[in-house]
Amino acid sequence: MDLPCVPTLLWLLLFLWPLPVCRAQNSVKFSLPEEQPPNTLIGNPGETLGLEKNNRLFKLEIGKPFLRVDETGGNLYTTETPIDREDMSCESPMECFLEFEISVTDTLYYTVPVLVEGKVLIVDINDNTPSFSSPVISISIPEHTNAGTIVNIPTATDRDAGTNGVASYEVLGTETHGLFSLQVAEEHGEKLPQLIVTGRLDREQRDTYDLTIRVVDGGKPPRTSTAILRIAVLDINDNAPKFERSSYEGTVEENSPVGTSILQVRATDLDLGDNSQIEYTFAQAAESARRLLRLDKSSGWITVQRPVDREQVSQFKFFVHAKDKAPIPKQDRAAVIITVRDKNDNAPSIEIRGIGLVTHKDGVANIDEDVSIDSPVAVVQVSDRDEGENAAVTCIVAGDVPFQLKPASGSSSERKKKFFLQTTTPLDYESVQEYLIEIVAVDSGNPPLSSSNTLKVQVVDVNDNAPVFTQNVIRVSLHENNQPYNTIVKVEATDADSGSNAELTYSLHPDSSTQGLFDINPDTGEIRVNSILDREEQEHYEFKVAAADKGTPSLKGTATVVVNVLDENDNDPKFMLNSYSFSVRENLPPSSPVGMVTVTDADKDMNAQVTLFVDPDNGEFEIQNGTGTILSRVSFDRERQSTYTFQLKAVDGGTPPRSAYVSVTINVLDENDNTPFITQPSNSTFQHMNPLTTIGAQVDQVKAEDMDIGANANLTYSIVGGNPFDLFQVSPGGSVTLEKEILRRHYGLHRLVVRVTDGGTPARFATALVHIYVNDTMVNVSLVEALVGHSLNTPLDVDIAGDPEYEKSKQRSNVLFGVIAGIIAVILVIVIVVLIRYCRQKEAKSGYQAGKKESKDLYTPKQTNKNIKHKIKKNKPPKPSKPLEDDETGAQRGLQFNLINESSSDSPRIHLPLNCNPGSPDLGRHYRSNSPLPSIQLHPQSPTAGKKHQVVQDLPATNTFVGTGDNNSTGSDQYSDYSYKANPPKYNKQLPHRRVTFSTANQSQDLQDPSQHSYYDSGLEESETPSSKSSSGPRLGPLALPEDHYERTTPDGSIGEMEHPENGGKEHPEETHADTRRPPSQGCSRRPSRPRPGT
Repeated sequence: MDLPCVPTLLWLLLFLWPLPVCRAQNSVKFSLPEEQPPNTLIGNPGETLGLEKNNRLFKLEIGKPFLRVDETGGNLYTTETPIDREDMSCESPMECFLEFEISVTDTLYYTVPVLVEGKVLIVDINDNTPSFSSPVISISIPEHTNAGTIVNIPTATDRDAGTNGVASYEVLGTETHGLFSLQVAEEHGEKLPQLIVTGRLDREQRDTYDLTIRVVDGGKPPRTSTAILRIAVLDINDNAPKFERSSYEGTVEENSPVGTSILQVRATDLDLGDNSQIEYTFAQAAESARRLLRLDKSSGWITVQRPVDREQVSQFKFFVHAKDKAPIPKQDRAAVIITVRDKNDNAPSIEIRGIGLVTHKDGVANIDEDVSIDSPVAVVQVSDRDEGENAAVTCIVAGDVPFQLKPASGSSSERKKKFFLQTTTPLDYESVQEYLIEIVAVDSGNPPLSSSNTLKVQVVDVNDNAPVFTQNVIRVSLHENNQPYNTIVKVEATDADSGSNAELTYSLHPDSSTQGLFDINPDTGEIRVNSILDREEQEHYEFKVAAADKGTPSLKGTATVVVNVLDENDNDPKFMLNSYSFSVRENLPPSSPVGMVTVTDADKDMNAQVTLFVDPDNGEFEIQNGTGTILSRVSFDRERQSTYTFQLKAVDGGTPPRSAYVSVTINVLDENDNTPFITQPSNSTFQHMNPLTTIGAQVDQVKAEDMDIGANANLTYSIVGGNPFDLFQVSPGGSVTLEKEILRRHYGLHRLVVRVTDGGTPARFATALVHIYVNDTMVNVSLVEALVGHSLNTPLDVDIAGDPEYEKSKQRSNVLFGVIAGIIAVILVIVIVVLIRYCRQKEAKSGYQAGKKESKDLYTPKQTNKNIKHKIKKNKPPKPSKPLEDDETGAQRGLQFNLINESSSDSPRIHLPLNCNPGSPDLGRHYRSNSPLPSIQLHPQSPTAGKKHQVVQDLPATNTFVGTGDNNSTGSDQYSDYSYKANPPKYNKQLPHRRVTFSTANQSQDLQDPSQHSYYDSGLEESETPSSKSSSGPRLGPLALPEDHYERTTPDGSIGEMEHPENGGKEHPEETHADTRRPPSQGCSRRPSRPRPGT
């Protein structure tokens, strides 16, 4: 071709200068109020994006006729065509955009142009006045409508949007007559005027009211319009229809057949007859809704009346009135929103236009053959009127042409995409003079729709003729295990030149990866394989083949040969390991994964599809093909079986199939699922422990077992209850030892609650009851077993340790010891007092002798030694016979006793029934005389007065007498002192009796050793029995008794029986004559009374 007449240097620069790829910047956004005058500056997209303005050509690709661009400066202006937002097709009522596209080309270096996308937000101005549908709006209200009733008023419309739309309604003047007021509600973003009845309507007084209502928009300044609201007062129709819901929503697919039901509105009327018959009508519905939809007046069903096209109407919004058929009808209103679902009924649209310096005319584009790769030829815009998946378009270049599509901008939406049609390889005029490029666009609908558009590209010739292969990439398939030196492919190249410049020589590019494997015939282009190929070693071989002409300089063309080695089933499946061993926890539920094996096959496709089997299949395991996961069909119990061994078989899908085996071992890991089991001791057994057991000695041994292993079977022992005194301790091995000294309070049964815990997580434990019986002896086993039985029925949180009554008995003992100590203290005081008085009595002689005159001072002390003791020679035998008074005197000398009066005012009167040895005088008869004993008169001045009350009589041992006293003297009990009276009465028949018992340790020594005698005052009253107080009263030791304190003669000087004055001379019922030292058959003989010497 001829070169243009330009300097050679300029052409060289243009040829060598690298041309950048055409690129699209992020979109820019401007805002512009509508209705602006022509040539209003909108902005400069190039400056916004930071593009260079010098030597640049700006061209408006999209945006006409509303916009224009300054070709040199890049400013964007309005044109003579006004921009009216209300006439534009806006995607959203709140946002309305005008899109534009500007290409920027470098005029100095002819670089690839830059494509700038942008949007102009058309801002609404308040250029439209809101208006009602009619200058007179008529509504009807029944008479006697309750005050507060709300009646909807038809709304006004405003073509403006946002704040410039309808803002409020109001009633002008005072035409409401106090019967009406107006309020504005908002529903679905729309202002709704509502008339409120505030007074009583009476049609007979007035049947029509005309109100002026004004609507105001929110613009600045606001626009207004008015209409007449004519209110007709109708007769009463009690109940208005009532919709079930205030709004209904439904969907309908576009292109649905006529008669397709969409939704049903329902209203009810509580009236009867015609007043309850409801008729449904459209209200405030756009023309498209009335044209495309049908509302059944009776049923309320909304159906398709004409085919609905979503691309024209995507949503219907209107109201439906439900009106009854009363003479004065009432109505209700409900909002209806019907969304049109998209159907893939629109094929994609493809628009092809020029860009930059590449011009298009009649669908043809011219481009030089020496343009660089990726040079843009055209801008392709693909759009789809559908939405969602139906609008997702895929665009491709059909055929094998050196052109491709690349996205032109990141801001393209799913519904509108832009691409650059770029070259992919250098163009060669000699090869192809023109290209017919077919661009195909397919959406994602079901079924998908497609469309295509073509562009003819004519290549302008440039003198560059290099050999060209028919294919840039030559793909060859060859089975492995092939025969060497076979021809696998023949490559061909062409050269548009002629002569020697068209003669070609073929060669392979040196490549270390394929060296020696392939060679090529330099003249024919046949390529051979020189060795056996193994796909498992290498599956693909890729190398370059060149075709060089014989021109000068030689031009060379290359192509890529790709050899794909096809697989044959020549490899067995192979497991990753020679054997598998898995460990799983026991108690896993069936169908749990226990391990995973990996098997590979070096082959491909069906030859590598491996199927796994359990061999043999005994029903315990299964394997998932695809994942290699081994699943259990049973639940594992390590205690029953700890190891499973089986084989897996792998079989590939080749023909014939190949197989492999591998051994699998499943080791069941222990889980802490067994509670320790107490083997020793039994809860019902006990261990006897001597209180003298040394500290640290083992008392008992707790033994337990656990069927688990490892840490789960590591048992620890601890005392968790029943050890309040911390007497015992259990070792980690279960040995129960004594830790403290045993005290008396610790005697008894101890129940230790020993917990045996394993080392598992979570831990399990068992409880053992260790019964230890602490006592010196083990005599009553049944008692201990009963205590153990009681322990088994006692809650574990109750301690059983030692004698439970010990503390209580200790407290009772303390109280008892206190009482006894008090009593002993009182007795000691009494004893001391008695001893003092006794000592004083022994200092003087005083007493009463029967037969003496009472005028004599009986209590004048005798001039005798107070400490005279009657001694009897122990070695000498007693004299065989003595006078009675001598026997009695000897008996008196040998007996000492102490009488303690329990009555504070009684002086003793003595009646002595005696039990005597054989041959002794009948003292009982002697003392049972009819004449009472004279009263013992104690004078206060007598130094021994106190002793005379205590001394009663010297009597033989083991004799008993009953003494009575009159009121001449006063005696106290064992805790009080005696008191005395100077001139008491002599006799008193109402005197208490006291029983005194005399005993000696040895009967034979009674008369020989007075120290062996003891005297006890049993303190019995006349009505008491000997057994009732025989051991309860206090006892005083023997006291020395002078022999001359009393005379045992009656007042008249005779010795005989004494009768009890109280009993009328009869014997006392409690007198006894028994001698405890001889059999009861041996009685006491009575002797005749005889007077004492000297009387």
